Amino acid sequence: MNHFRRLVAGALLGLISFASPVAADEAPKVVLLYPADHPANAAAAEPDEGTPEWTTRVAARPSILPFVPPGDGKNRPACIVCPGGGYGGLAVQKEGVEPARWLNERGVVAFVLRYRCGGGKNQQPVPLQDAQRAIRLVRSRADEWGVDVNRVGVWGFSAGGHLAATTGVFGEDGNADAADPLDRLSSRPNFLVLIYPVISMQQGTTHGGSRQNLLGKNPSDELAAHWSADQQVSDKTPPTFLVHATDDGGVPVKNSLLFYSALVRHKVPAEMHIFERGGHGFGMYRGDRPADLWPNLLDPWLRGQGMVD
Repeated sequence: MNHFRRLVAGALLGLISFASPVAADEAPKVVLLYPADHPANAAAAEPDEGTPEWTTRVAARPSILPFVPPGDGKNRPACIVCPGGGYGGLAVQKEGVEPARWLNERGVVAFVLRYRCGGGKNQQPVPLQDAQRAIRLVRSRADEWGVDVNRVGVWGFSAGGHLAATTGVFGEDGNADAADPLDRLSSRPNFLVLIYPVISMQQGTTHGGSRQNLLGKNPSDELAAHWSADQQVSDKTPPTFLVHATDDGGVPVKNSLLFYSALVRHKVPAEMHIFERGGHGFGMYRGDRPADLWPNLLDPWLRGQGMVD
């Protein structure tokens, strides 16, 4: 996949900090998803690999990178952005930072999610645990970031689209008796944005690399069905916006078609745009392909759903 251009200017390689987030025109600081003594942070001996714009493996220290619009806004919409990379790495710049900047321009507080991936011990359900934790973390610090807890969405590209979709279909209301205060909060997003997403884990439809990294080399039929997001849609799945290209050679367009059909069956508000040309991994770029126009369609959908002011 040609996901990977430009640098993040070292954003994800900066020092870990729990300081208050800064405005979008300043360098954001990484916020860990879990306390320092959590097992997710204990694998410091297994360093991440790659470059700032393309992390080839996230071994430990899952985190969010906050992008907060300037001003003293309160009760603003928020969105957690999940970069793609076949569950083997993260296209941080193209499918993380750039969408976050786009959201900031519309007054949305954005968070780029750096979830554990790379297969092995980071197979399912680890990425979903990180995404659910990110949703709860954002809601827990809503006052600090000026976020409306009832307008928190998840946006994902490619394998990150699968992760976003699973937050929608496996959303939890929270456990009032949980020892961890964050686990008392809902992990269910209020909206989903899925761009050329992996949806199915079924052979012949899925993206092979994503399936292997998430489920292992020879998953059972039951495991593949469980992690096929289209098979888990319910009337609790949040409103969803989908984009795909017919000529996608990495993730078949059937993935979006399956999810959209399931949403319609369950009467979940959904909008889907299928373009003739665009390939895979077009991100936010504005070019001369039909698929490059899609951000112009997302803006009015978000406003129509009440998710952007």
